Amino acid sequence: MVAAPRAQELLAPAAWRTVECISDLHLQPSDPATFEAWRSYMDRTGADALFILGDLFEAWVGDDAAREPGFDADCALVLQRTAQRLPLFLMHGNRDFLLGQALAAQAGLTLLADPTVLQLGEHRWLLSHGDALCVDDTEYLAFRDKVRSPRWQSDFLAQPLQRRQQIARGLRGESEEHKRNDRHYPDVDSGTALQWLRAADAPVLVHGHTHKPADHPLDGAHRRIVLSDWDGGAQPPRLQALRLDRDGAAQRIALA
Repeated sequence: MVAAPRAQELLAPAAWRTVECISDLHLQPSDPATFEAWRSYMDRTGADALFILGDLFEAWVGDDAAREPGFDADCALVLQRTAQRLPLFLMHGNRDFLLGQALAAQAGLTLLADPTVLQLGEHRWLLSHGDALCVDDTEYLAFRDKVRSPRWQSDFLAQPLQRRQQIARGLRGESEEHKRNDRHYPDVDSGTALQWLRAADAPVLVHGHTHKPADHPLDGAHRRIVLSDWDGGAQPPRLQALRLDRDGAAQRIALA
């Protein structure tokens, strides 16, 4: 088993009473219902801080896309408006790993390392997107290693924006084809999750990626909480945040 990564540490200010976590919204122009639900949530959440744990976007081809009028710029404006009200943190997912410091500066948000330990009061929460914990998905992990390399990212971002958008559309088409073929996606490996938690000295892992919201006991002292994905057009809609408080409680908040 590969050694657990060293987690970034984030100490919540004493004024924070509750924070909220969301992930896997997969925002895209063809899904206006989810975008509108997200925009409404961002404008009205009463959390003291918000953590977006990956895959906010269905695809992110570079921060320069947000400087052009259109959907990406509209999303950046929502992020900026929220960051003016409360601290906003974003962790990369497997769809938006190219989101960089330029957008973070434009929107006023903070990029988080994966994993990160949030110390909220006396309680420690290990935050992750979750994709690196799916150790049986060897095909994806090989792809992940390739596209996370500085050389690959530099070469990709050097291409014209229109070409990058074309490539992203092709990758989305492949993903949809996998779904239609009922491809089985491996889940988070419990042993690896437990190893990460012990290394981080945290009892609870909060993650997304799998689109399988549930609470999984790992042993008598550790568990993992899986965030819901978002789909404003589903019946009923899947729109949910996870609220963490200083007393150590975790509560799912239905937003529709």
